[in-house]
Amino acid sequence: MKIEFYQLGTVEDSKLKYAVIYSTYKEEILLVKHKDRSTWEIPGGRREENEDINATGNRELLEETGALEFNINPICEYSVEKGEVESYGRLFTAKIYELGELPNLEISEVKLFDKLPMNLTYPDIQPALYRRAKE
Repeated sequence: MKIEFYQLGTVEDSKLKYAVIYSTYKEEILLVKHKDRSTWEIPGGRREENEDINATGNRELLEETGALEFNINPICEYSVEKGEVESYGRLFTAKIYELGELPNLEISEVKLFDKLPMNLTYPDIQPALYRRAKE
C-alpha cells in the first residue's frame, strides 16, 4: 500500500471520491465507530454524485459526528494505492465547538481520544492521514 499527499487543487476534481476530516473537540481527537464495526475511524466518507468535494466534507462531518458548530478547512489531497487500485480524496481539519445529537445513520458512537487508538478501521491509512493533518 502506498499513500501520497498533494497540494490542494493539483488532483483533478473528478478523481476526488472521499472526504476525510481530522476533527478535534475540546482539544481532543474525535473518532467515530461505524454500526457494523468494532473499530474506530476518522470521520469521512464517499462523495455523492454531482456533490462538491468541500460540501462532502461538511456533510460527512455533520452526519458522522452530529457537529453543529465547527470550522472546517481543506488541507491537502491524497491518494491510496492498493495493488492495481488507486483512490483519491481530500483531507480536512475541523475544530468542533458544539456537538448535537448523532444522526441515526451509520455511526453508532463518537468518542474523544488524546491519541489514536490501536484498534483503527484502516490501520494502514489513518495514521498517515492523522500525521499529515497534525503538520
